[in-house]
Amino acid sequence: MATRMLSGVAKALIAPVLALGATVGLASAPASAAVWSSCDQWGSTTLNGYTLYNDVWGSGAGSQCIWANSGTNWGVWADHPNTGGIKSYPNAKKVIDKSITSLSSLTSSYNVTVPSSGAYETAYDIWDTNHRYEIMLWVNKTGAVGPLGTSQGTLTLGGSTWTVYKGNNGSNDVFSFVRSSNSGSGTVNILPILKWIKDTKGWFGDVTIGDLQFGFEITSSAGGLDFTVNSESISSS
Repeated sequence: MATRMLSGVAKALIAPVLALGATVGLASAPASAAVWSSCDQWGSTTLNGYTLYNDVWGSGAGSQCIWANSGTNWGVWADHPNTGGIKSYPNAKKVIDKSITSLSSLTSSYNVTVPSSGAYETAYDIWDTNHRYEIMLWVNKTGAVGPLGTSQGTLTLGGSTWTVYKGNNGSNDVFSFVRSSNSGSGTVNILPILKWIKDTKGWFGDVTIGDLQFGFEITSSAGGLDFTVNSESISSS
């Protein structure tokens, strides 16, 4: 099973420079020209408050191109070989920069179109500002992928039922919430999940939430597959 092994900071520092096919066309781009696109390994831009990131960080990756009409309507075309190990995490990020106790709400909605083949998950990736803790919320998954760590049981919280996993990748603790059934659209009430980790389990204290990312963690997509975020929103107060 694929496991997320490195923090975003560590990935950027040690991931090899990959021979990405920069000449590959944006097969997934919508009929109307996207306002931004990139086939660069670390291609990134900021649109209406969201930072988009191609983020091809894993070894043995193939080609991947990202496009965006806005920070909340974007997608990727990815052609990664049918081998193990995560190849990329194309995502849109919003910075929260608030401690858990200072938040009165933190929610997100999503609507995605994903392929029926390949190996990947659609997931939120939430970090504290010190990158000591990583909270992943898997809303759908396909193929041979699985979370890091050991199962802590099942929990209904934040609008869904999840199986919870706890582990460590050598750089940070990872808490993964895997939805009991795949979902292409919905709303997640994230704050109760953070409070459950903090108050009920005591796995961390009153940390400051930094990056809140949403995207596709792709292990394989041989032949080229399209992943599209039709819409998303992240709101906090």
